[in-house]
Amino acid sequence: MTSAASLINWNASIPRRLNMIPVEKALKTILVNFQPLGLETVHLLKARGRVIGENIMSPRNIPSADNSAMDGYAVRCADTRGAGKTTPVKLKIIEDIPAGKFPRKNIGKNETARIMTGAVIPPGADAVIRQEDTRKDGRTVIIFASAARGENIRFAGEDVRKGESVIPKNSLLRPAHIGMLAALGKSSLKVYQKPRVAIMSTGDELVSIRTNPPPGKIVNSNSYSLAAQVAECGAIPLILAIARDKKSDLEKKFKKALNADVIISSGGVSVGDFDFVKNVMGEIGNAMHFWQVAMRPGKPLAFGAIEGVPLFGLPGNPVSAMVSFEQFVRPSLLKMQGHKKIFRQTVTAICHEEFEKAAGFRHFIRAVVRKEKDKYIAVTTGDQGSGILKSMVTANGLIVMGENETRIKKNSQVTVQLLDDSLSWSDALQL
Repeated sequence: MTSAASLINWNASIPRRLNMIPVEKALKTILVNFQPLGLETVHLLKARGRVIGENIMSPRNIPSADNSAMDGYAVRCADTRGAGKTTPVKLKIIEDIPAGKFPRKNIGKNETARIMTGAVIPPGADAVIRQEDTRKDGRTVIIFASAARGENIRFAGEDVRKGESVIPKNSLLRPAHIGMLAALGKSSLKVYQKPRVAIMSTGDELVSIRTNPPPGKIVNSNSYSLAAQVAECGAIPLILAIARDKKSDLEKKFKKALNADVIISSGGVSVGDFDFVKNVMGEIGNAMHFWQVAMRPGKPLAFGAIEGVPLFGLPGNPVSAMVSFEQFVRPSLLKMQGHKKIFRQTVTAICHEEFEKAAGFRHFIRAVVRKEKDKYIAVTTGDQGSGILKSMVTANGLIVMGENETRIKKNSQVTVQLLDDSLSWSDALQL
């Protein structure tokens, strides 16, 4: 889109900036109020994706003894010197050593032992000839290759040595970590707790998901999208009943949520006659840090606490709530779980559209990002209205326009905040 008429224009109806806080300042204000929770002991199979709260030292060598890296014959490399396809050597087989069995005999001159992968190397042997380079002949074996000292042997402690630090505290546990912990005999371990997050939507216009909404009513979708976002970053969502537009009901619902580690409400934080959330936060919370952030979507956002429990008062529009969650709630919940990397990845992309906006606001524009060769390409999802939830369904990124930016030219570079890891995956192979 190149014509002036086709530009996405947010200049109209700019609200006054009274008490508005910049995004960066809001984020810093929020994050200083969050620290990692305590530790809990979990079974190994429940530890993937968690942050470990203890240093793991190896109680033993891995492997515990020198063992064969493949099926073949344990030999003295001196006995194979000069062996080749036309100059084979013949050795006497004195023993068969399967995996899990300990060798009973020493390997002497011109002797060998049949050995399986993982089996302990017998005394006297210093190499393994792979089976493919041999031919068995009764109780002898013909060797067609010479061996170097240590060839095809996995030495004791080669992977991990006793007393070695294997997994440091605060590591994010991936499947490889789980396998290593199993190898070390750790059936349970200490990890940082998952925060319990109470989620409450407010508004007389909301109805249950099981209700066919009559005119003037809408289904409470925010609780479900926010619950999914909470779960996606590893926390535990607790969906509460809808709070109606009455101070007494809000107070009741907020107090019920105090058994959680974090409270999220959506709606009721704007300037309407029935937007009571910020008032209730200030009255019973006694910790109202800010209200209104210089961003779109998501301007009417409040942050405070009730009896020490952090509370995010998110906007009621579905897109505003989800974008606000991404910028402020998600990094807070990750920090509570001990994560060090708490922000979404950003990439530089080529934008195929033009935009205009007023200075003073940071804008997050829903976009579809794809990779073409070595470049990222970004196109918008269309209508950027804060109530257009479909725009979040199709988006995998947010184009970020800074507070002082007023125009993006077509085919110029933009910063895009990625919303998932879809760009790291390839399409299924078509066979």
